[in-house]
Amino acid sequence: MKIKILHLYPDLLNLYGDRGNIECMRKRLMWRGIDAEVVTYTCEDSGFDLSDVDIVFIGGGSDREQKIVCHRLLEHKDEIRNYVEDNGVLVAVCGGYQLLGKYYKLENETIEGLDILNIYTEQGKKRLIGNIVLENDFLNQKIVGFENHGGRTYIGNHTPLGRVVYGYGNDEKSGVEGVVYKNVVATYLHGPLLPKNPALCDYILTNAIKRKNSDFKGLGGLEDTLEDMANQYIVNRFKK
Repeated sequence: MKIKILHLYPDLLNLYGDRGNIECMRKRLMWRGIDAEVVTYTCEDSGFDLSDVDIVFIGGGSDREQKIVCHRLLEHKDEIRNYVEDNGVLVAVCGGYQLLGKYYKLENETIEGLDILNIYTEQGKKRLIGNIVLENDFLNQKIVGFENHGGRTYIGNHTPLGRVVYGYGNDEKSGVEGVVYKNVVATYLHGPLLPKNPALCDYILTNAIKRKNSDFKGLGGLEDTLEDMANQYIVNRFKK
């Protein structure tokens, strides 16, 4: 079995080591004897095809970079929506998260989104910066990371990635962070996200493999002592 990972715009969207999420997924597949092919798509490329892609990753970037990427992604809007509705796995961080919604309203302009998630983002008066810890109902591990965003994202009836134990979350007030929709995981968490959250990484990988092979029984365990220690250190450090 081979899992194909498409990394969209790593030349523009790669804040706070988001590229490390790609390496984490690749390594955790490789350590289990599963081949992983990583394909990148940059602004220099003419187009991409999702027909044989198992995981799509969109990282974070500044407002300027988001505007550049958005114009390019809108050319593939229907293709990306069809991929998501067909249970394609998509991981979006920060700017990538915002681009999945209807729009991101800045002070003097509005960035059109892909309208894949029924969410929207509006610019706030201050940036929300710092470590963050989330509780969740689908993993055996809290989710930790680092957030730095000026936008406030409102997710309506969508299921959040988690409940904020420490930090700001989507909008500083709702007490939730991110979105989980079908096989989409969208979040503001940088750091990078996945090396400190092995359970979340394996959740993403499992969804990708199950979509490819419905008979898949589950990933085997790995020696995650160091990863779990890194995760627990953040949890303990910011325990209320």
